[in-house]
Amino acid sequence: MTTTNENSLRADMRRGLHACWRALRILAAIAVVGVALAACTGEQFQKGYILPPGALEQIPIGASQDQVLIVMGTPSTVATLDGEVFYYISQRSERPVAFMNQRVVDQRVIAVYFDKSRRVRRLANYGLQDGKIFDFISRTTPTSGQEMSYLTPLFKLLSFN
Repeated sequence: MTTTNENSLRADMRRGLHACWRALRILAAIAVVGVALAACTGEQFQKGYILPPGALEQIPIGASQDQVLIVMGTPSTVATLDGEVFYYISQRSERPVAFMNQRVVDQRVIAVYFDKSRRVRRLANYGLQDGKIFDFISRTTPTSGQEMSYLTPLFKLLSFN
């Protein structure tokens, strides 16, 4: 009779050990799937100029062009509109899952306008709001003219990236 109890006990231990190994395999599979899915999480991309925190506040009206270059660095492009203008261009995009296409989240053109004596006359932080070019510093939409004729192609160029 003792052998029957021992055999029964051994069978129970084997079933328990088998169940334990099965549970460990399931946990390992879940962990592998979790790691694989974590690799597919969204990404953010920054192209162009990255504005240092507080940089615009360090550029007062009347600052020299050299001060602007020290604080902001080399501009993305320069134009001449009734004085010189430095443009710092950036675009931020994201994709929710690794294999999807990127979606543009934010586009900015920071403009530093200089007068004839190369002093800061005005600052602008242009972006798109409701599909229109908008200055986030003065809270206005630029009107048509020389300034808009230069900004519009910049935003159209950024849109296709």
